[in-house]
Amino acid sequence: MFKDLDPILHSQLRLAIISLLITVKEAEFTFLREKTNATAGNLSVQIQKLKEAGYIDVIKQFKDNYPQTICKITPTGLAAFEKYVESLKTYLGQS
Repeated sequence: MFKDLDPILHSQLRLAIISLLITVKEAEFTFLREKTNATAGNLSVQIQKLKEAGYIDVIKQFKDNYPQTICKITPTGLAAFEKYVESLKTYLGQS
């Protein structure tokens, strides 16, 4: 039987953000924007949705008098991603 897919991760951009954060300890906003080719506005909205879901932590600080936003995946986010991948496998017949 097909398993439900997490609606938070089922968005292409949010899935890309989580996938990138799994491979690095943390990532700056500019790194995520470059890698996803997203607009700053759209990326901000999607980061906020992931933060509200508890999937990522967002740290806002200043570096050389410029604002800096750093994102890190949380254990909840990692578990949600793993569950999402397992659920997706049921659609591919690999359960």
